[in-house]
Order: sequence, then C-alpha cells, then structure tokens
Amino acid sequence: MARGLVIGEALIDIVDGPSPGEHVGGSPLNVAVGLSRLGRGVDFLTHIADDAAGKRIADHLKSAGVQLVPGSITASRTPTARARIGAGQATYEFDLDWQLSGIPPVPPPLFVHTGSIAAVREPGCLAVVAVLDAYRVSSTVTFDPNVRPSLGLDHGLVRERISHLVERSDIIKASEDDLRWINPQQTPEQTARTWLASGPAVVALTLGERGSLAFCAAGEAHAPARPVQVVDTIGAGDAFMVGLLDRLWELGLLGGDRRSALRRIGIDALTSALEVAAAASALTVARAGADIPDRAALDAAAHSE
Repeated sequence: MARGLVIGEALIDIVDGPSPGEHVGGSPLNVAVGLSRLGRGVDFLTHIADDAAGKRIADHLKSAGVQLVPGSITASRTPTARARIGAGQATYEFDLDWQLSGIPPVPPPLFVHTGSIAAVREPGCLAVVAVLDAYRVSSTVTFDPNVRPSLGLDHGLVRERISHLVERSDIIKASEDDLRWINPQQTPEQTARTWLASGPAVVALTLGERGSLAFCAAGEAHAPARPVQVVDTIGAGDAFMVGLLDRLWELGLLGGDRRSALRRIGIDALTSALEVAAAASALTVARAGADIPDRAALDAAAHSE
C-alpha cells in the first residue's frame, strides 16, 4: 500500500481557556494522525524524548495507526506548547528543540509533507530541506507554513526559508494570517498567486468564516466554510490540510509520477478537495483540541448539505 511521509514537530499542547487540559499536538503530527484516521498509510519523522510526554505522543501515534520512523526518539526532553484560548482563537508559547539527522529509513513515499516550526527552526529545518530534496523526484512535496510568530525568529530569515520551501513544493496550504505575516505589503491572494507562479501546482488559502480559495493553472476554486459552533481553533488548519490531501490522494494525483496530472487539475476537482477540507476543519473546530475526524465522520459530513 502506498504511504505518505510527514516530517515535523510533535509536542504536548497545554491549553489554558474555557476547556483547559493537555493534548498531544504539533501541526505535522496532527496531519499524520488525521490522514491515518482516514485509513491512509503514514510514516512520521519527529524529535521527541523517551520521557512520559514522549511516551504519550508515541502511544497517540500508535493508536491512530501512524508508524513512528526510527530515530525519532532522540531528544533530551519532549517539546511543549502552552496554548491560550480567547474568543475561540489560540495563541502559543513554545518550549522545544528541533533536530533531525539523515534521510529516514523508509521507502520512497507517495508524498512528503512538512510545515510550521519544522520548516524554519534550526538546526532541524536544514535537515528537512535535505529530506525533501532527496524525495523530490519520486514524491509529491506538500507544505503548510503555519507561521508561529511567538517563536521570536528573525522575520526576514523565516520568510527566506519559507520561500525556498514554496519553490520546492507541489501543494501548499496557508491561512490568510500566515500570508499577511509573511508579506504584509501584499494581500494574501496576491501572495498566493505569486507563490503559484514560483513552481507549485496548487496553492490553497484558508479564509476563516469566508471559506477557502485555491489557485492552480486552470484558475481559481472556492469553497464556503461550514457553519459550526466553534469550541477552539486548535488543529483547524491541520484538519484542512488532511482533507485536502485525502481528496487529492483519492483522485490519484499524488506521487512524483503524477506531477504533470496534478498540474492539470481542473476547477471542479480542486473545488471538491476544498469541500472535503472544509468538512474536516469544521468537525475539528467543534471539538476541544486537534481531534481530527475519522473516515466515517468525514464521509458523513462531506456528503451532508
């Protein structure tokens, strides 16, 4: 069975707010878990410790069916993020060390996904680029910048690293807040179009309650947001990425040998991917933490009016 590879941070979200608690999190981890809950084969490369928090993360991955790549349990401590919820929105403070070494010992995957802290935090971000380059010919490369300003990294350096990853990627998902931070001189739509022109086949842009847009060679696709009672927004963008990738996987558009077909994607097919992504995101924000739906729940939501 074809498998995907997800690379990035795994951590414990310590949530302060109306629904306090601790949840396993990390944007790339959420994508890996979400796809696995949909029955997709996923390997996950990360950097956690052999401590109580690390064991909780490993158990969470195992229960979802995700295969933790050997070499992922080498950190001195497992990362954490304190998430403060206000008016449904989450802000974060991170305590983490991000490192990777070498190419993961897995067969060439159907796709390689990365994003968020893993894409910009040294020294691991340099190794992430090396892995993407190693699989670039055989695999679709997908990227979600999921910008974290609270990391306190140099704005110019972060923009440069994101730009390099954009040029290497086939599919990108970003929020309008991401793009406003990355390039405040342009509208998010302008930045998304600029990114499309630099190499990717698809650039999807989430617009909160206004739904989502996606840009491709054939033009623009749009899908409305699903009406939902929001508990918190933790994992909303990750769930959107999961739905987007799941639908493109179903359409047979992932894999290095499908790169030209992905570039020819039509508006109807891309719209259907946005609609599945919107359904996944809506189900997730209606729950506390990044609790991404399983196949039965997503299929039911995706086919509902």
